[in-house]
Amino acid sequence: MADVYTIALRLLAARDLSEAQLRVRLVRRECVAQEVESTIEKLKRDGALDDARVARAVARFEGAVRQRGRGRALQRIRSLGIDASLAAEAVDEVFGELNETALLDRALERRLKGTAPASLDRAAIARIVRGLLGQGFQAAAIFRRLRARGGPTVDEA
Repeated sequence: MADVYTIALRLLAARDLSEAQLRVRLVRRECVAQEVESTIEKLKRDGALDDARVARAVARFEGAVRQRGRGRALQRIRSLGIDASLAAEAVDEVFGELNETALLDRALERRLKGTAPASLDRAAIARIVRGLLGQGFQAAAIFRRLRARGGPTVDEA
């Protein structure tokens, strides 16, 4: 069997992984736990394994490429086994550079498909809001953007 450090480097060469992801993959390959831990510590010292870098990359991908909201980016980063505070810092940093209102407007436009929000019934508005919530946008921001387009207020929706 190949050296644990070599296996880890091969895995990291293929894609950036979080510490938790790398640990799971090495354990799945039946590497000795003590060797896994020492390899992870060495990779962290060398800068080859960096959860902050992974968190920023995922936040950038979720926000800029997939055009998701903060909540969804945070959820995705946490699913990689990255610490909550580190995930929050990365999301704040990346979304500080993005125009979240423009992201929400594009997502809302895709869901509206050119239809005016005022012409939609309650069920259609509810579907749109649920979808946007699932994309990680905040409810208050969604309703603000709907109102800006002539849609219903929270009481009417």
